[in-house]
Amino acid sequence: MSTYKNRCFNTITLPVLLFAIFYLISPVSNAAGSIESFEFDNAQKEDVFHDLTKQLRCPKCQNQNISDSNAELAKDMRNKTYELVQSGQSKDQVIDYMVARYGNFVRYDPPMTPATIFLWLGPLLFIMFGVWFLFRLSKRSNEQDSSFDELESQRLKDILEKETSSNKES
Repeated sequence: MSTYKNRCFNTITLPVLLFAIFYLISPVSNAAGSIESFEFDNAQKEDVFHDLTKQLRCPKCQNQNISDSNAELAKDMRNKTYELVQSGQSKDQVIDYMVARYGNFVRYDPPMTPATIFLWLGPLLFIMFGVWFLFRLSKRSNEQDSSFDELESQRLKDILEKETSSNKES
């Protein structure tokens, strides 16, 4: 009877133990794999690289720069930024390359162009239209109130005239 218990215990425990070991090891290996190290010739290139990775937005992620993002696209962009900085290109040249490849969305502060003018002026136009609409609405309600008062006063005059004429006849 005791051998049966030992055999059942071993067959159940071994898969559970293996699963626990793999479960505990896997986050460590994922975290270790996501750390990237870039070596630079001088501190100036390293500063340029870090500034660029903070300025460029990941097109796949929502509002994350390529420095903070773990997406594959952001990793590719970091690697390409590293290559361009190491080859001696300036910040502006790297940004121009990324904009040409991914569009103005990769910049946190896109320039004002005919394509983006509505995005820059849209909120202002929306507010101005709202103020104009409220002004017209209040002006229209004031006009309706005054016309109602005139109609009401004319009606009251008619009633009074009828009353005075009926009083005179009696």
